[in-house]
Amino acid sequence: MNSTLRTGTALLALMSVAACTAINQPRNLEPVAVGNGYQAQYREPKRDIREQTFLRSEEINRLKCRPLIGGAEGNGSKFGGLASASLRGERLSRNDLIDIRVAEDDTFSGDYVVSRDGTLNLPYLRPIRAQGRLVRDVEADLATQLVKNGFYDAPPRISVRVADFASVTVGVSGAVFEPKAVEIGGIAGDQVDSRRQEALGASTEARNLSAALRATGGVRPDADISAIQLRRGSKVYTLDMRGVFEGQNAVDVMLLTGDEINVPSRGCFQDDLMRPSPISPPGVTLFLSNLTQPATGNAPSAIGREVREIPYGTRYMQAVIDTNCVGGARATSANRSAVLFSRNPVTKVSVVIERGIENMLRRADRDDYDPYLLPGDSIACYDSTITNIGEIGRVLGLVAR
Repeated sequence: MNSTLRTGTALLALMSVAACTAINQPRNLEPVAVGNGYQAQYREPKRDIREQTFLRSEEINRLKCRPLIGGAEGNGSKFGGLASASLRGERLSRNDLIDIRVAEDDTFSGDYVVSRDGTLNLPYLRPIRAQGRLVRDVEADLATQLVKNGFYDAPPRISVRVADFASVTVGVSGAVFEPKAVEIGGIAGDQVDSRRQEALGASTEARNLSAALRATGGVRPDADISAIQLRRGSKVYTLDMRGVFEGQNAVDVMLLTGDEINVPSRGCFQDDLMRPSPISPPGVTLFLSNLTQPATGNAPSAIGREVREIPYGTRYMQAVIDTNCVGGARATSANRSAVLFSRNPVTKVSVVIERGIENMLRRADRDDYDPYLLPGDSIACYDSTITNIGEIGRVLGLVAR
């Protein structure tokens, strides 16, 4: 290798190192540096922590909140607003399988399915309305018709029981991660319990409001769960579900096909909603990249074949540790950084947050700049300057051969 080539190689190495140290910070459309992003934890930390007022992120988030529609003093175990007893109990919906028995009468006894128009059709009788009603209401109507049509002089003994609850399709909109129409309550054929199917009566939690919210990705951190709206036909009910996060027996009504759910937003990030619950996202699917050198796939790079699943409520630094970005020899791990790619679920604007890992580990005010991870977030890890120099040397060594 002649001197000219050595000089060129050295210059190339210096230029590469300079380029590594001159990378600009990510730019964002949202003013995250001053705490005006989706969560205040996105804002940039000041260099001198002696100037910091500690643990202010939750307060900054709270200042943006609109008042709770359900009121500050609510009781999550009760119905709120316009909700009434007409929502309580297990109510019938289309396709439900009903077992009807009239004492000592084979003509009317049998299994029936609630039809598409929400009625039960028994022989020789007018259709009996079933959609949205309790079984005792159907029993009363059936007894009235049997007497009115001359089949009995006095109401006979009647039993109406649900043999199997069908799935229902409902629409969910507002402050959930995946607003859409969802089908809930269905049971796969290989999961059917034959003994329960044969038993008289049925019960289900799979058609509850909480199941619909979870099926649409769970409520967002900006959701106002004090006033979730349920539209059923021409009526609108308001439900307070704060009891879910307060350890109470929260309102969780049974839904019917055609119901529409709307979750209002408070316009702010609520730290106290960032924890697992029956209406929170089931977890966070985290996309990640932790490769010193590009590879043909994730599996050969020890990342795993699939994206990583982490609990809801996980913070940025916890995920950085989970993705193996922290640790190893101090010399080569020093100045390593990680980048969080997220998206404001309200404005749909992407945000990119870069943190120096060593800096975050050592800051006493780290919780103020440690964002919560949201569904669909991604993390990329960048190696330290020392590792970069080592990689440059390795590449130059290959070139010089």
